[in-house]
Amino acid sequence: MRRSLATLAGLLAFLTATSALAAAPAGRPEALDDGWTVAAPAEVGVDAARLAELSARIEDQTFKKITSILVARDGKLIHEAYFNGGERERLNDIRSASKSLTSLLTGAAIDRGLIPGVDAKVFGYFKDRRWAHPDARKLAFTLEDLLTMSASWECNDDNQFSSGNEERMYVAEDWLQFALDLPMRGYAPWDTLPADAPYGRSFSYCTAGTLVLGAVVERATGKSLSAFAHEVLEAPLGITQVRWNLASGGVTMGGGGTRYRSRDLLKLAEMVRARGRWQGKQIISTRYLDAALTPRAVPRENTEYGYLFWRMGTTEGKPSHWAWAMAGNGGNYVLIVPEQNLVAVITSEAYNQGYAHPQSQKILREYLIKAVKASP
Repeated sequence: MRRSLATLAGLLAFLTATSALAAAPAGRPEALDDGWTVAAPAEVGVDAARLAELSARIEDQTFKKITSILVARDGKLIHEAYFNGGERERLNDIRSASKSLTSLLTGAAIDRGLIPGVDAKVFGYFKDRRWAHPDARKLAFTLEDLLTMSASWECNDDNQFSSGNEERMYVAEDWLQFALDLPMRGYAPWDTLPADAPYGRSFSYCTAGTLVLGAVVERATGKSLSAFAHEVLEAPLGITQVRWNLASGGVTMGGGGTRYRSRDLLKLAEMVRARGRWQGKQIISTRYLDAALTPRAVPRENTEYGYLFWRMGTTEGKPSHWAWAMAGNGGNYVLIVPEQNLVAVITSEAYNQGYAHPQSQKILREYLIKAVKASP
């Protein structure tokens, strides 16, 4: 009996230590040779107790299916915690947060003169293909239309009846051809016309459009999207582990499903916050990033959209702070809060769950932002 109790006590101690390691209570993260400078939260004016409380709420399943939370401020990694099977070396499926990567790669191609600019015509890159529903308006589509989800073809992932809904694309033999074949959309009397919409653009979330954008980058660079990403984005950031998907039809899937480690996702966020710089090197031009992080469409109340980046209010009602985000199904977020010099990563496996996005946004509002506000 005594031996059993001792064994049980030892097991409990091991589990407690393992849980503490996985949840990484709000102290100084481990320093690795991966480019990150680490610091304790208090060193950069962040309330460690607030971050510890967040970890506790994830552990007790108040917040469900969260696999990692990472935070950096002033360019220093201050919090790294893993949950529910999440691990430092795990490649996280960030789903549609990948779209923001395609935006960054578009910027890199423009920076190198491989694409003349965001006003380049989309269909000019596909002269070797024939497509259904020929229309002068389709020929007028620009890269900026795709970057802002405002191309006026009939494509809406939020409408199951839409011709361009992503679920229809996924069962097509050639995803790129599926997208190029889409018809133009019409506007019901209750729809807002582009001319009457904020910023003059009618937002319609369309994964097929981002697939096309990625294909444009491939054709402009002469490289697969994944190879170009490695050359201009991942290698300069010291990212060595990544997985891109190949779409049916042969192009790289620029619209979703890319996988990265959490610390590497945080590097992407910090590079964006620093207006394209990482460790003294300019990775993406400041000019492009300033344009990308400028509101250009309004998907819904308290939310705006740049070049495949979301802009969200970080408080209820009228926002006092804004966050830019790479966002994907499941509640996956790569967050940039410029006013606070704050970046964060939330990875989650709450795929196709209605609570996923509200949950991650609540973590941002109630814990990450307030951790900074509560600091001395």
